[in-house]
Amino acid sequence: MSIFKLKINFEEEGKEPVELPIAAGEDVLDVVLDNGIDLQHNCGGVCGCSTCHIYVNQGMDNIQEISDKEEDFIDRAVRPKITSRLACQCVVIDGDLEITIPDQSGFLGH
Repeated sequence: MSIFKLKINFEEEGKEPVELPIAAGEDVLDVVLDNGIDLQHNCGGVCGCSTCHIYVNQGMDNIQEISDKEEDFIDRAVRPKITSRLACQCVVIDGDLEITIPDQSGFLGH
């Protein structure tokens, strides 16, 4: 099994970037949650909402193509960009990935 690097940056003040291993076939949401990083996922990671919205800084070619369904949910996300993806749909195929997790403090308590 191939293991790659997942570099995670945070918009939130005072959070330092972290680097985690991610295996081919794993999605970003599972990896961040397994490592104790808060990322909202109201639908449970089945591409049914937009709360696990992230920005892909580098490695867009190393993850699965975006689906029409995912694109629809990204349109409803907070501050979507051209590099927006849903973490539950960011399955690594081949290579390293660098992402930014939007500020999650607005979601706290939900």
